[in-house]
Amino acid sequence: MKRPGRLLHAVAPVATAAALLLVAGCGLTDASDLSDNDGTRISGADRAGTEPSSESERAKDDALIAELPPGLGAPDKKELAQQILATAENSTLDWRGQYDYIEDLGDGNGYTAGIIGFCTGTNDLLTLVERYTKSHPDNGLARYLPALRKVDGSDSHEGLDPGFTDAWVKEAQKADFRKAQETERDRIYFDPAVRLAKLDGLGTLGQLIYYDAMVLHGPGTGPRGFYGLREAAMAKADIPSQGGTEKTYLDIFLDIHRKAMQYEDPQRDTTRIDTTQRKFLDDGNFDLSTPLRWEMYGETFRVS
Repeated sequence: MKRPGRLLHAVAPVATAAALLLVAGCGLTDASDLSDNDGTRISGADRAGTEPSSESERAKDDALIAELPPGLGAPDKKELAQQILATAENSTLDWRGQYDYIEDLGDGNGYTAGIIGFCTGTNDLLTLVERYTKSHPDNGLARYLPALRKVDGSDSHEGLDPGFTDAWVKEAQKADFRKAQETERDRIYFDPAVRLAKLDGLGTLGQLIYYDAMVLHGPGTGPRGFYGLREAAMAKADIPSQGGTEKTYLDIFLDIHRKAMQYEDPQRDTTRIDTTQRKFLDDGNFDLSTPLRWEMYGETFRVS
């Protein structure tokens, strides 16, 4: 079954939610998260003040991170993270089998595609194709760029049907496009989440929790964007780098994450938290040591 978590998530129609836009990760955030006053797109991290304001401050952060254990950035842990998210997104451990995945889930985000759920309605799929086209101008998706720009922010297929899905599947057979998907996944979601988690004093599990929330809610500063969730959690508990207890902070973050998941639909399945991330936390497995066992949508998964 494809992406059961998202099938249960009903998104407010664009026409009746003028103050909201769909953003990366198929999550909701405030429209103000996407651009500054002159319309230039900027990251949620910059808006939230989570990135250093000068090159010297960033260099200090880089030096601090360099002294820390690799955490989720270690190859085996990064692989594990992709497997765990794949069970939430596609009910499988085989995340590499999703490069050619594409379908409209009827959730208001248009087509959802690829290894992390890039969406035609949430800008990240458009960004992926634009960046890929710069280095591969003759790719099979380039001719759909005008249509992708037009449908961005909506669930429309105008200009995409009937050929876009076939073009995606065909392009996904190419190693360069598979690499492009991984690069965008890391640039938009994985790298910022892991970096910030390390600066917050979180271990490997906390880095996974941030990564999952970044993917699911998008890098927005609104109350249901990733940076908004973090701000809400920090208002209730100190992060470890400021003297807080890791378990206490992560418990609160997961509570807020769960509430945000069910904002639109109180019946939405939350096993990606309840029987996965919360289980790891309750077990005290802050390093995500294997073997691991968790349940997602009633199905049991194991990694030895």
